Parts: sequence; C-alpha cells; structure tokens
Amino acid sequence: MRFHLLGLILMASVAAPAAAQRNDPIDRRVDRLEQQLRAVQRRVFPDGNSQFVEPEIRSQSGPAAGGNLSGDALSSLNARVDAIEAQLRGLTGLIEESGNSSRQAEAQIGRLRADFGARLDQLEARPRPAAEPPAAAPPGRQPAAAEPAAATTRSAAAAEPSVADSAEEAYNAGFRLWNERRYAEAQAALEAAATRFPSGRWISWTRNLQGRAYLDDDKPATAARILLANYQDNPRGERAADSLYYLGQSLTRLNRRAEACRVYDELAQVYPQMRAEIRRRIPQARTDARCESGN
Repeated sequence: MRFHLLGLILMASVAAPAAAQRNDPIDRRVDRLEQQLRAVQRRVFPDGNSQFVEPEIRSQSGPAAGGNLSGDALSSLNARVDAIEAQLRGLTGLIEESGNSSRQAEAQIGRLRADFGARLDQLEARPRPAAEPPAAAPPGRQPAAAEPAAATTRSAAAAEPSVADSAEEAYNAGFRLWNERRYAEAQAALEAAATRFPSGRWISWTRNLQGRAYLDDDKPATAARILLANYQDNPRGERAADSLYYLGQSLTRLNRRAEACRVYDELAQVYPQMRAEIRRRIPQARTDARCESGN
C-alpha cells in the first residue's frame, strides 16, 4: 500500500544522523525537520489537498549565535516543534488507518471468493435429468459397436493442440474452434492446451477463452468456475481482468446479480488499466446485472 511505503519514508527522513544534527544550531535542526515533514506531506498528498497545516512559526530574533536562545526565540522553537510533532502524529494515524482499511478490504475479497466457490459447488451439484435409455435392438440382432460421439469430438479436438510446438499454437487451435462456434471441441482443445502448457504467458489466455467457450455454450456454472480460478491463480496474467468481466457475465446468467455487481466492483478496483474493450462493456454489464451504480 502507498501509505505503508510512505511510513518507511517518514521514519527514514526524520532519522537523520544524530551526530551531525547535534553539531548544528537548534534553529537549523528545526528547519530541517520542517523541510522533511513538508517533503513527506507532498508524497502523501501529491495533489496538494493536505489536511494538515504546515508549521510556519518563525523566530522573531533569528538564530542565536553559539546556540544561546532568548526566551522569545525558545518559545518560538518550542511552538514549531510542537506543530511538527502534531503533524507526525496525524500522519502516523493516517498510515495506520489506511493499513487497517486495506486489511479489511483484503478480508472482504477473500470472503467473496470463498462464497463464489461454495455457490458454484452447489450449482454444479444439482442433479441433471437422466438420459433416455437407447432403443432396444430387434431380436436376434446385436447393435454395431461405435465410439461415443462425445469421445470422438474430444479426441479430434485434442489432436491439433497435442501436436502444437508452442503454447501459442495450441491456444490458436482452440481459438479457431471457438471462433467457428464449435464450442464443445474448443473446450476440449483448450483443456488439452492448458494441460500441456500449464505455465507461461499463454495459460492466462487459454483458461480465459475456455471459460468463454463454456459461457457461449450456455454452461455458465462451469464457465464461472474456470474464470474465477484463472483470476485467482494468475491475477497478473494478461487475461485476468477479462476473466473477472466474464465471471460477472456468468453470474448474471445464473441470476446471481448481487455477486455479479461485486465482481464488477472488484474489476474496477483491481484493474483500473483494463483493456479498453472491457471498459466499454462494463456500463451495459452493470445495467444487465441491475447494479445500483457504475464505476
């Protein structure tokens, strides 16, 4: 967090070599403290909107030679030191408050992710209608053996990624299938690509497109699980922000609108530099999810 780093800057700036400071007149030492405090305030409040008042109390008689101060000069220096100490206490409180807010936000995000996982488990655990049994063969005849259609599709879809020489080629093979709306084949191809190339730049692209392939195939619960995992496991990936956006789309499709709105909020908070295309889509996505306000 910015304020944690500034706390270290603050400690370093006020901890100048003691021996050198003791050799300076007290007036010069107070001036140095004021300069350091103003430098810290400029770092904490770069826009100039500081809630603190800079100490500008000056000695009326100027610095005294040899360090001997008159009563008025000593009172002026005491007032300046008091002002510096008050500002340091205020900045310290601000840093502590920022750290506490950061910890609370991280805890809330953790609960949000755990809640998503539990809800997706419940959705996927719902029983599905049983497939109708195949029609009985006429007496005296045996049905010809045939490879299941689903297995054939998976084998054919995985064949191209399995011979790809790089993660990019394997991703492109899945992309072509997705672009042709052959979603089941794309899902299998992208799973094969992710299994063969589980790390590196292209894994973020592969898992994101796999989630989209399930979403486009009207399987939002599975899509949500893949997209959430891609964001959680690889938050610095090139398509992590995209996965958060499509996670919100999946939750909206599942009629989990409140959760979708929270996802869009997190997207804006974690990835302010998201792709322009995703940013352009967010207002409509928030409208579809019936979010109260946009970001």
